[in-house]
Amino acid sequence: MALFGTLILVLLAGAHAELPGCKIRITSKALELVKQEGLRFLEQELETVTIPDLRGREGHFFYNISEVKVTELQLTFSELNFQPDQELALQINNASWGLRFRRQLLYWFFYDGGYINASAEGVSIHTALQLSRDPTGRIKVSNVSCQASVSRMHAAFGGTFKKVYEFLSTFITSGMRFLLNQQICPVLYHAGTVLLNSLLDTVPVRGAVDELVGIDYSLLKDPVASTSNLDMEFRGAFYPLTEANWSLPNRAVEPQLQEEERMVYVAFSEFFFDSALESYFRAGALTLSLVGDKVPHDLDMVLRASYFGSIILMSPAVIDSPLKLELRVMEPPRCTIKPSGTTVSVTASVTIALVPPNQPEVQLSSMIMDARLSAKMALWGKALRTRLDLRRFRIYSNQSALESLALIPLQTPLKTLLQIAVMPMLNERTWRGVQIPLPEGIDFVREVVTNHAGFLTIGADLHFAKGLREVIEKNRPADTRDPRTSSAPPPSTAAV
Repeated sequence: MALFGTLILVLLAGAHAELPGCKIRITSKALELVKQEGLRFLEQELETVTIPDLRGREGHFFYNISEVKVTELQLTFSELNFQPDQELALQINNASWGLRFRRQLLYWFFYDGGYINASAEGVSIHTALQLSRDPTGRIKVSNVSCQASVSRMHAAFGGTFKKVYEFLSTFITSGMRFLLNQQICPVLYHAGTVLLNSLLDTVPVRGAVDELVGIDYSLLKDPVASTSNLDMEFRGAFYPLTEANWSLPNRAVEPQLQEEERMVYVAFSEFFFDSALESYFRAGALTLSLVGDKVPHDLDMVLRASYFGSIILMSPAVIDSPLKLELRVMEPPRCTIKPSGTTVSVTASVTIALVPPNQPEVQLSSMIMDARLSAKMALWGKALRTRLDLRRFRIYSNQSALESLALIPLQTPLKTLLQIAVMPMLNERTWRGVQIPLPEGIDFVREVVTNHAGFLTIGADLHFAKGLREVIEKNRPADTRDPRTSSAPPPSTAAV
């Protein structure tokens, strides 16, 4: 009985789970590019390591090592890979550091000082970033695990007390090696939980697309990593800015990502596009009214000729009035994605009227227009763009079949109006695009669009339009430049 109850709960949870409108997969092919940019950033962070002064006494000798600076850093052997669950792991082996520090030695009344070059060799670092969804739906680095060790250190002592330094070198280099070990992991923890999170803060979550609608890219659950990719599921829903709490129920097919040949794949379901169309519909944007000179001259003549019998019976004040042509979408358009292509179906009312000055308008005719638009998607930078083309068009009367026959002469001029006046307006807006949830400084290149039944996928490669350091410095929190100010975990306990 308990097993049956558990099964019911699982089924109910699955039934109410929200489906994503957008999915993104980052494959292992992207990791080499990310590693190159990430190592440059990591080198710059590790070069800022601050090593405390080292003071000690051995018999009658007092020594002080201070002003330790990193002069060179070589991260020769490194691997970046996904780990199952939610982690991105970086392994660095056999790295080396060049150091320079000030030495001071006091023996009785004899003093010696100067600067020494040293090297730390056989440096190994293993760190893993745990990625998760925060309460606002944003992807975050929620934890950083770290182990670091320095195998050996060498210092080139010289000067009057060279022999003494060589005698003390074991104590000094062991102490410096211990201190260096203690500083590596706090720097990496700060880089992950503070600096990389400032980069992830540039990923759009919920905000305005234009003056009418916004988009919600909230993560629906924690990212899921396998050995070959990282998958993320986003709500991918538009909404009218005047109805921020409105949402369209998602009953579309869930998009699927199977490919791994490109660096990144993005999938969009029909729901993604339907929510955009319905949001603009609810915002009142899907109407067009042309009056007087806005109506093309040739179309004005055709319409007046078509309704000459009605116009001639009107008063002289109305006959020469400006003509009005109004198109109003009657219900939210719908998007259909098939392997053969993507289409948008639109049903609108078309009203033709005369607008005499200071008088109520006089309606000449009202008809229904059905149109089917083909849609081609493309990625440009981080923007998803759409190009629309009118494929099918028909007008008919909702009053009688006879009146529909009388509308046939208007079919061609109205279709021409849509092509030369309406479609450019639509494409001007859709070609601006909507941003895909990627961090600042990263763009898509060499994209390939593939249609499926109910969703489409776009495979692309990644390009760093800005350096990682440039973006992080731009968005770095003002009070977090010192790694020691962050809530770092205990330093690595690797053996020294």
